[in-house]
Amino acid sequence: MKILIVCLIGLFPCSAVIGQTLDDKYQKDVESIGAIIDAYYDVISGSSEDPWQFERDKFLHSANAVIIRLDDEGDATFHSLEAEYIPMGLHPREDLYEIELKREVRQFGNIAQVWSAFEIREDPEVPTNIRGLNSIQLHYENGRWYIDSWTVQMESTDNLLVEEFLDHQ
Repeated sequence: MKILIVCLIGLFPCSAVIGQTLDDKYQKDVESIGAIIDAYYDVISGSSEDPWQFERDKFLHSANAVIIRLDDEGDATFHSLEAEYIPMGLHPREDLYEIELKREVRQFGNIAQVWSAFEIREDPEVPTNIRGLNSIQLHYENGRWYIDSWTVQMESTDNLLVEEFLDHQ
């Protein structure tokens, strides 16, 4: 009986940690458009030693968020956040850092559109020429921002959209 009581008493401190809600852990990530976009880049970036942050990434997105990737020909593939993580989970993580180069935000009431140029690097301090543009759609509800969808197109020799975007003032 004493062992049972000791075990139950020991569970109370653990339940406080385990009982921490996602809102408690990640609320600061969704309080503003700037915070959610910063968190968006943070969850995808990291060294091969860092674990994937699927729980945090999922918290940033609305329940039915859609990811759209455009290939060099402009053809689109659509999938969910969960489907985005399947290939990641099947292979060892590599050093990958998405570094934001420029951001433009347009907001009207509870909706927002973010254009975000980025660069992909293996080392966060070493620039590359692997760049792309994200178009991120968000909405504000219940005291926080949600990412509803994002579309990404990589820069190519035929499409210097990133260069045009970076030069646009």
